[in-house]
Amino acid sequence: MIIIKTMEEIEKMRAAGKILAECHQQIEKMLRPGISTWEIDQFAENFIRSKGATPEQKGYHGYPYATCASVNDVICHGFPKHEPLQEGDIVTIDMVVNLNGWLADSAWSYGIGTISDTAAKLLQTTKESLFKGIEQAVAGNRIGDVAHAIQVYAESNGYSVVRDFIGHGIGSEMHEAPQVPHYGPAGKGPRLKEGMVFTIEPMLNTGSFRTRIDADGWTARTIDGSLSAQYEHTLAITPQGTVILTEL
Repeated sequence: MIIIKTMEEIEKMRAAGKILAECHQQIEKMLRPGISTWEIDQFAENFIRSKGATPEQKGYHGYPYATCASVNDVICHGFPKHEPLQEGDIVTIDMVVNLNGWLADSAWSYGIGTISDTAAKLLQTTKESLFKGIEQAVAGNRIGDVAHAIQVYAESNGYSVVRDFIGHGIGSEMHEAPQVPHYGPAGKGPRLKEGMVFTIEPMLNTGSFRTRIDADGWTARTIDGSLSAQYEHTLAITPQGTVILTEL
């Protein structure tokens, strides 16, 4: 069942989203060759807690960190590590912030130092794919309209769209209805209505869309070792239009 949020509840989620966006802003300033994703995770947890919020991912089904840190061929759910990031790496940092019981979720991909043209184009196209989806996320449209816009744009630029991980409704729980895929036909799925809050989070690969899971049971990688990137926002459908809750 899709849980419709009141404007008061959406404002509470927007407050969580502001903390999350501020954290991403600070992380972007820190990222450089030589820093580790473990250091970034420690910073993020301390930052979130300093704002009176908590990192919702930590402890979720046993997940041990405040962030997911996915480097190069890791699609999502990568464990933060002590190994330093290298010049030319790309890394996605994904966080969920809980402020007074209301959640916001956002992931962002970053280049470390000077990155290849291949990596730069992947990051740019993935981010643009997110906003192609957001353009379709308006009251009266369907989830399939969002999904189709992302897939068409990604594939027209030569990238594959990951199928195994999708967006989702969010509120007082991290994962609620509806499911929000990033591929598929337009005109299908639930119709978007005022009060719906959900994430759009396309993951694009330079190679195959297929995935494999590491022995840790969490880390998802491209099956062929190709690069992967992800951008994610939490959105609310309001009487004033669609609002991105995870930006400043």
